[in-house]
Amino acid sequence: MSFTIAIDGPAGAGKSTIAKRASKELSFIYVDTGAMYRAIALGLLRKSVDIEDRAALAGALEEISVEIQYVDGEQRVYLNGEDVSPLIRTERVSDMTSRSSAKPQVRAKLTHLQRELAARENVLMDGRDIGTMILPDADLKIYLTASVETRAERRYLELTGKGEQCDREEIAEDIRERDYRDMHRETAPLRQAEDAILIDSSDMTIEEVVAEIIRLAKERMG
Repeated sequence: MSFTIAIDGPAGAGKSTIAKRASKELSFIYVDTGAMYRAIALGLLRKSVDIEDRAALAGALEEISVEIQYVDGEQRVYLNGEDVSPLIRTERVSDMTSRSSAKPQVRAKLTHLQRELAARENVLMDGRDIGTMILPDADLKIYLTASVETRAERRYLELTGKGEQCDREEIAEDIRERDYRDMHRETAPLRQAEDAILIDSSDMTIEEVVAEIIRLAKERMG
């Protein structure tokens, strides 16, 4: 029987980085649901779809396929057969992801694939609604968060490290808006599951958060 770990939390909380490291140490399959939604968002941007037009959105989704494959132990995300892993982390894609992932058609497209994978493998899955909607019976649920200021600073350092010019306060405002949008959307809003363990990483290192998740997982697995 598989063991499943669900990590939810707001944008910029470090879910993906921490989930990748924890899954590697636990020898679990890491499922980056955010990357899957980002791939769909990129596909919608390429098609210039008005996501408020339900018929247009449904039609576009029929022409979009998303797959996760592992190459040399690294997760790669494919959009219609193209490896788009390096293309889905831009601010433009991030904004479209936040808006499009709230659409029921988009969520339905990916939910089935994610549940199938969790049913047959030990997985660690991170996103916005894993513990509340996708894997409500997960063996371990984590709600990972951090202050807006901490998340904005992390994003600022990440972008400037890539040579991009940006403003901390603009990043912080974008995070606040994204939080509000994610928490108040009609479909699968971001919230902490009742049985999820809260981890605030504002004053923790990545290593400390990873160690805590591994400790909790091993405790649950006995």
